[in-house]
Amino acid sequence: MRHLRAKISLILLTALFLSSCNAVKRVEDDQRLLTENTIFVNGEEISQRNIYNQIYQEPNKTFLGLPLQLYLYNLANPNPDTTYLKWLHKKPNRPERLASLLSEKQVVRLGNIYVNINEWIMKTGEPPAIVTEGQTQRSAERLKAWYWNNGWFNAETAYEIIPTRKKRAKVNYFVTPKEPYIVDSITTRIASIVADSIYEAHKANSLIVPGVQYKTQDYGAERERLTQLYRNNGLYHFEQEYISFEADTVNTDHKVNTAVIIQNREATVDGVETRVPYKVHKVSKVNIFPGYRFENRNEPITDTASNEGYDLYSFDQLEFRPKALTNAVFITPGTIYSDADRTLTYNRLNQLRIFRYPNIQYMEDPSDTTGTDLIANVFLTPRQKYSLGFEFDLSQSNIQKFGIGFGGSLLIRNVFRGAEILEIGGRGSIGSSKDAANDSDRFFDITEVGVDVDLTLPRILFPIETERFIPKYMYPFTTLGVGASTQTNIGLDKQSLTAVMNYRWLPNDNLTHLLDLVNIQYIRNLNTDNYFNVYRNSYLELNQVATADNVNAPDQFYTIGDQGTRFLQIPEGADGFLQAARTGGVTGLTAPQTEILNDLRERKNRLTEDNLIYATNFSYILNNKENIYDEDFSRLRVKVEAAGNILAAVSELAGVEKDESGRFSIFGVNFSQYLKTEVDYIKHWDLGRDNVIAIRSFGGIAVPYGNSNSIPFIRSFFAGGPNDNRAWQPYSLGPGSSGGRNEFNEANMKIALSTEYRFNLFGDLHAALFADAGNIWNVFDVVEEEASTFTSLSDLEELALGTGIGLRYDFDFFVLRFDVGFKTYNPALKAGNRWFRGYNFSKAVFNVGINYPF
Repeated sequence: MRHLRAKISLILLTALFLSSCNAVKRVEDDQRLLTENTIFVNGEEISQRNIYNQIYQEPNKTFLGLPLQLYLYNLANPNPDTTYLKWLHKKPNRPERLASLLSEKQVVRLGNIYVNINEWIMKTGEPPAIVTEGQTQRSAERLKAWYWNNGWFNAETAYEIIPTRKKRAKVNYFVTPKEPYIVDSITTRIASIVADSIYEAHKANSLIVPGVQYKTQDYGAERERLTQLYRNNGLYHFEQEYISFEADTVNTDHKVNTAVIIQNREATVDGVETRVPYKVHKVSKVNIFPGYRFENRNEPITDTASNEGYDLYSFDQLEFRPKALTNAVFITPGTIYSDADRTLTYNRLNQLRIFRYPNIQYMEDPSDTTGTDLIANVFLTPRQKYSLGFEFDLSQSNIQKFGIGFGGSLLIRNVFRGAEILEIGGRGSIGSSKDAANDSDRFFDITEVGVDVDLTLPRILFPIETERFIPKYMYPFTTLGVGASTQTNIGLDKQSLTAVMNYRWLPNDNLTHLLDLVNIQYIRNLNTDNYFNVYRNSYLELNQVATADNVNAPDQFYTIGDQGTRFLQIPEGADGFLQAARTGGVTGLTAPQTEILNDLRERKNRLTEDNLIYATNFSYILNNKENIYDEDFSRLRVKVEAAGNILAAVSELAGVEKDESGRFSIFGVNFSQYLKTEVDYIKHWDLGRDNVIAIRSFGGIAVPYGNSNSIPFIRSFFAGGPNDNRAWQPYSLGPGSSGGRNEFNEANMKIALSTEYRFNLFGDLHAALFADAGNIWNVFDVVEEEASTFTSLSDLEELALGTGIGLRYDFDFFVLRFDVGFKTYNPALKAGNRWFRGYNFSKAVFNVGINYPF
């Protein structure tokens, strides 16, 4: 009976879905569903998206050719309240029986639920796009307007509605542009002598250019340019509405003769509305009120100060050094009025994170008889001096089965009266490990504790003056940070210390410069004897060599298992075997076995040695994204890092002796020396209607030299994961064609390429088709294994390719992402057997992430 009910339910659901798949289900007999728009220009079909965007009505959105949102809309009952009441009263006693079983209130609520569900389905879905004569006519007129605005003043448009299948139609639009109009002469009629002189001084920057085809948007852009020009050159009262253009096209042979008209401003003089010429205003005074609040606005001033022509007034004792505030204000006493200075000031004050709601007001100076002086009043409302923050997260990794992370931070504003911010943060975690050697009965056997202290100053902290190179309009900041952490019972256990001196400045709105003048990191591994328990794949590979029939080694390295099999003891046996193999204490090894042991020894030494990194790095970030909603932008990040050069030079000059490995040591630790560079480029194309194509390309290489023959693990590259190649788990891809045989696979060279086609399914649910290519390799370092190294361009055949599909739900403040990746081309497999061998769900990789990968 249970199976019968399941089959009946499945049949009913299938029937319901199929009924919704009738695209014209909600289309009336006298209506037609729009299936296609086509635009013909001079008889030829065009495909430019910006022209198709002029059409008011487009066909329903489709996915793989299916209008899913329309199908969803068709699932809904268009009259749910009527349907529910009809069902409720279909049988005479049904209302009474339901009321006795549920209650009258629940019967009403049941009907509301049915209505709400159907309304939600209709809202989430998309109603059928019905062809109407009115909308089509409006679209044709809008096409004509678009061509007019782009210089084809005599363009003609027409359309044809063509019925196709039952209740369906397509629309063809026909455009005949004719000859375009070209901008010719430009004259001016500017009433104000002051405004005219400013125009003449900057007319070379005009966006209306003779000889160029007419575009209405050029005239709009020129109006904005002139408004900014005047308001940044002292014309405090200037408004955009005072600018107009007159275009003459009569008997001009398709030429546009343009007149730029700028009127005097409107004003009331002695009670009479009139127009008066513009004056160039200058700022005579700048008053700063750092403790302003609405409730104390009428309180008396109790503390004052002055600095470089600025006057500061406080309602309580002044809590800031005057220079800390005047450095953030770009409105300078004695200079002409400029909107740009006010904008710069707003931006800088907001960046300080010290004040909320900065307010800048101008007033005419009552002591000035010429009417040209202005007083700027800067009202600053301080935030709370102390702020607390907390965070909590859950995690899982190759070593950690389950982890709980937590942390907190204390933020102190204006800590030294110079608008500085001191942030003290603590973090910790507990977790359950996968350590095979762990015989503890505790579930939470992993702990990590750390503390970080960061001090941010709104200036460049440097022994010499930097204003010439990094002026204050570039919004400079200096951050001094130190941190310490200790980690136990996870992997090798470690302690780390970090110290950073970072500079940040913005040469323009799209460009950011980051400079770590000092970036020091010291990592001390505490439990190196646990290496082969953590890196089990390395142990299994070592044990396979050590127990091979052709290999002869001292019995002291081995122990006997339950089945009588020999295996290396951990740690003494494994470490002793590696040491003996290097010094000749193991015989019978073949060349391939020797190569394996060399690789294992090198990897163990690299991952267990303590690290001291003294680096300097610089990042160049060019980003033209205007806001979080902009989906047509590009972003370029270039980073260069050099480590160890200063320590190497000091060691040479000080005559420090090298150790037995030929390397310098400081406090018993070989410092790292390398040069590393990264290039990351992201580009988005907005195709309209929530359709976006996004690409990302990344390339990075780190070359060891001098005091190093390899790159520290924490500075190396890895591949795979939800923000990289999504067909592989993190650290599981590469290097090269080696097959990712280690738990954490990393290398010193990386190439990654990704592309996504993002589109809306319905409502806030979006989807994406993606392809990720990339890999990591070893190059110019101690690794010699051929499969892991990059030796020539032919190794680009080892670029792994993953493809897949993803779903994303937009919660407004973040996006929850679910991606499924398939190994489309796997370089770890034998040549000729690499394509589509992982293209099934049993071998798929499922990724969950927050926000988009790029």
